[in-house]
Amino acid sequence: MTKTEEHVARWIEDLVREVGTAVRERTDATTAQRFEAAYGDTLRRTVQPQPDGTAFVVTGDIPAMWLRDSSAQLAPYLHVAGDHAEVADLLVAVNRRQLDQVARDPYANAFNAGPTGAGHAGDRTQQSPWVWERKYEIDSLCAPLHLAADIRRVTGRTDHLDERYRAAARATIALWRTEQDHEARSPYRFERDDCPPSDTLVRDGRGTPTAVTGMSWSGFRPSDDACRYGYLVPGNAFASVVLADVADAADDVLGDPDLAAEARALRAELERGIAEHGVVEVAGHGAIYAYEVDGLGGALLMDDANVPSLLSLPYLGWCSPEDPLYLATREFVLSPDNPTYLVGTAARGLGSPHTPPDHIWPIALALEGLTSTDDAERARLLNTLLATDAGTGSTHESFHKDDPTRFTREWFSWADAMFCELVLQVAGLRAAARPTPAPRAVAGSAS
Repeated sequence: MTKTEEHVARWIEDLVREVGTAVRERTDATTAQRFEAAYGDTLRRTVQPQPDGTAFVVTGDIPAMWLRDSSAQLAPYLHVAGDHAEVADLLVAVNRRQLDQVARDPYANAFNAGPTGAGHAGDRTQQSPWVWERKYEIDSLCAPLHLAADIRRVTGRTDHLDERYRAAARATIALWRTEQDHEARSPYRFERDDCPPSDTLVRDGRGTPTAVTGMSWSGFRPSDDACRYGYLVPGNAFASVVLADVADAADDVLGDPDLAAEARALRAELERGIAEHGVVEVAGHGAIYAYEVDGLGGALLMDDANVPSLLSLPYLGWCSPEDPLYLATREFVLSPDNPTYLVGTAARGLGSPHTPPDHIWPIALALEGLTSTDDAERARLLNTLLATDAGTGSTHESFHKDDPTRFTREWFSWADAMFCELVLQVAGLRAAARPTPAPRAVAGSAS
């Protein structure tokens, strides 16, 4: 082990001990033990420093870096980054890697550490040896810009908001503009052979038909499953949050009024599209957000366990957890009217079409707690997560609602991170929450 490696190993152990001790003082030994294991695991096993000074983050048992997952995996460390320079440096190193990946291919969702050609090289799309998978997901482009803004907010640093950031922001806005009219302007195509329908796009790789709404199209959900309709409403809400961040950085750091104006203009169009097309009337629930729409009258009434989700909107910074439209949507999401909501003998919570039937996602359980205003509910959800790890000490991708020993993915770092986020919230140590937005008006819902 080199001197540098020894230093990194030492500060990681010191950090895990420091935060773990604080958790232990505010919760209990069982929670603290599980927290320390998960909190240290991401730093020790998933983050891989690169020769160029950036850092690559594997998602766990898949040796690739997802733009979305890598941001989520680092969320629990934002809360201490302001007081720990090593943590802030690590976040910046990962963010720079993400921004470089956006420059390589803004339509890709997952990348290799080098031009190895690993991953889904047989997919019919515009391939690159750097890309593990090229499923276009609007939230994949949100994640690096969101992390960049969070780093600035919690540390005050702006050195990462440089030309690399400017290029990624401009590439993102240009792509989102193109995908506002997917039918007429998009060059993106994706097809995969010998796979479930959820892993490929219909119509020769273009996806199902859409009409222009003001929102931006997404081929796939954050689950990596194909969208049934092209406009993922929580994804567009996330994009709106990110565009506000870009505008602020363009004004305050980059001195780029044109970029700021472009970000604000696109944000206004996305929000208008959500209000006019993404809000629907549902019997027994009133006006709520749809999960997906197509602008042609199609609306998908469900939520998915993966983030961005409708359940996660306050966590992302789109709205307050007490926003009336969000609360109505939340009531639907956490009810039998939502086809992905499951009730079993071991737990109740959101599942996903991405995993086997009757499987609940710990990520969604954590988000349910993080977006709740009820301390008792948060504690209940944390206890559920502790009780459903099948004795492994790890937070899995999903588990059967009646039998947690039936689970998917032994090592899924994103799920461990969301468990840590909920523990920090329950312990009163989650200091990096975004400012609460003002309530959003319901501006004319579609039916």
